[in-house]
Amino acid sequence: MEKIIYPHKEDWSKLQERTFETYEALEKAVRPILRRVQREGDKALRSFVFKYDRVRIKRFQLTPEELAEASNHVSDELKEAINVAKYNIATFHLTQTKAVKKIETTEGVFSWQKNVPIAKVGLYVPSTGDAPLYSHILMMGILANIAGCKEIILCSAANHEGRIHPIILYTAHLLNIKKVYRVGGVQAIAAMAYGTETIPKVDKIFGPSNEYVSTAKQLVSKNDVAIDMPVGPSELCYVADQSTNPVYAAADILAHAEQSSHNQLVVLTNAEEVADKIQAEVDKQLNELPLKKEVAKEVFKNAKIIVFKSNVESIAFANEYAPENLVLAIDNAEAVGDRITNASSIHLGHLTPPAVGYYAAGPNHILPSNGFARSYSGLSVDSFVKKINFQQVTPLGLQNVGSTVATMSEAEELLGRKNSIIKRLELLD
Repeated sequence: MEKIIYPHKEDWSKLQERTFETYEALEKAVRPILRRVQREGDKALRSFVFKYDRVRIKRFQLTPEELAEASNHVSDELKEAINVAKYNIATFHLTQTKAVKKIETTEGVFSWQKNVPIAKVGLYVPSTGDAPLYSHILMMGILANIAGCKEIILCSAANHEGRIHPIILYTAHLLNIKKVYRVGGVQAIAAMAYGTETIPKVDKIFGPSNEYVSTAKQLVSKNDVAIDMPVGPSELCYVADQSTNPVYAAADILAHAEQSSHNQLVVLTNAEEVADKIQAEVDKQLNELPLKKEVAKEVFKNAKIIVFKSNVESIAFANEYAPENLVLAIDNAEAVGDRITNASSIHLGHLTPPAVGYYAAGPNHILPSNGFARSYSGLSVDSFVKKINFQQVTPLGLQNVGSTVATMSEAEELLGRKNSIIKRLELLD
């Protein structure tokens, strides 16, 4: 990791830049795939699946028997762990549901808002070789069930044998997701956005993604389908000081670095000796542990340890960076966390590794990255519903609010709206 000492404020924006391909280059690679799937349907899907996954798929959709049978290949220990995580995630997100509340804004004028589930949602579950990223299904599927979505579509790439990992299938079956398809990457996004002979078009697409899939989601969202949020490579911003345990810090940093070679990483501290201790411990654990070393080393090529003159500067930098995951590994973490306004998920104190938030604390781990924490939130039950507004006016209500509406309509030179009020008031007199 590159160590930077006391950067000037005017250099912060440069240090906060993410390192990945330009949007133009990504769009150039992605758009032809989208167009071809839209045009050719399943034929294009089979072609792209063979090209990128090196497998020939005859039947995309898994049968109910295949989904149920996956349970035989998952250990009881893992099933128990998944159930604990499922309970915690559901418990947290159930607090986001709200009963319909009718209010009287003016005497005789009633208004309320009703949550209506999005009917058909598509869940994208990325694949990284033989690693089953099944936890994403919990983070999306539980919320879709709480919201009451009628149809849940799940797409994930198959391996070279044409199989989706049994843990992914088990988790999908556990959440009563019945439509699971063997397709991943940009082509999966295209299939869910446009529909094919086999895969239905959905109303909204969810899921974490690399730069290419994220670009595909943004492109299809312009005209064809809604998406959850801008999601790119995962990010970790780690704030440390003299109270930080370098062993914990290194473990958290390596846990983030081994996930994907595209992951972004920045460590912020108020003391150079803290930076050096963390770097030394990272090197030690990297050599000792059975991690994905080559992946981690790619992340470290662009990673930074930045030393500031104070914790105040570290926190200010972190807030400007607007990271996906922010760790405050300091003594007064909760008080400092209250001052953060730009972060997708914050992990407080010395005993809260990001791994807990990722799997089993309860909050969602599908989060905006690339600075979009400034304007987007992580996945919630609200992501899976539409909010419909209702208004109902009584004769008394129309008399109370009518003149207000007529005056405002006239000021906007929309006399038809004024007339719609006047005609009713005349009949009430």
